[in-house]
Amino acid sequence: MSSSGNSGSGSGGNSSAQQGPAARQAAMAERVLADGSATAAELAEHFGVSLMTIHRDLDELERQGIVRKFRGGVTAQPSGVFESNVQYRLKTMRPQKAAVAEHAMKSIEPGMAILLDDSTSTLEIARRLRLGEITPLTVVTNFLEAINLLADQRGIHLMALGGDYDPLHSSFLGVSCVEAVQSLRVDVCFASTSAVLGGHAYHQEQHIVSVKRAMLDSAARNVLLLDHTKLGRVALHRVAPLSRFDLVLVDDDASAEALRDLDEHKVRYEVCTTNAPKAGSE
Repeated sequence: MSSSGNSGSGSGGNSSAQQGPAARQAAMAERVLADGSATAAELAEHFGVSLMTIHRDLDELERQGIVRKFRGGVTAQPSGVFESNVQYRLKTMRPQKAAVAEHAMKSIEPGMAILLDDSTSTLEIARRLRLGEITPLTVVTNFLEAINLLADQRGIHLMALGGDYDPLHSSFLGVSCVEAVQSLRVDVCFASTSAVLGGHAYHQEQHIVSVKRAMLDSAARNVLLLDHTKLGRVALHRVAPLSRFDLVLVDDDASAEALRDLDEHKVRYEVCTTNAPKAGSE
């Protein structure tokens, strides 16, 4: 209402109303992924269209699995049955994920074969492997983000797991991916998951769970990487008991209650120091 003709909030306004539904939905998705959530009224004002149009756009974005609608608005944040889009997960908890990945690097030695799942936590391991300080190394992954990072890295033998490409996770999944994993044997599997509570790891999506389970079965040793937001939560599907993991790594923002839950279930875990300032880490 204040400045409909200028830029600022007005990069929406009339120009957004005229740009067509596909372009508007793409811009809307980018905004929600950046902010985490928004109300329908905020989006209608920003894009200069009616609430009815906004709800149609949000229905389409929800159908694509990019966002989750709630009464009066939309969010990119996860729930027990909704896993956040990879673009949202890439932006959240970066210092915490980096701290946990840095600690995980101690489990990697030259000559090993390691497996990285399609989590943004293990992507931080891939970033560190690009430094070329641990070679030779065989890296197996189904995560396109990690494949692109390591594709030209000298000293790393990269094995990309095929399957059905899922753009919301930027990874390859499905039966063919599971079978490819089952044909391998690696030294260490590094994995993450969406939720941990009561001695079990959980995830929202069944097709992700089947690949993670196959990965755990294919490794001599399993390491679970968690930022503290995963603790004290459940999701729809149980992935595995935490006893399947030789080590659980979590950042130092984990609450005493969450760590007590790990202790009660005799989980072997280590707390990793986050080097970045805590404020604004999301």
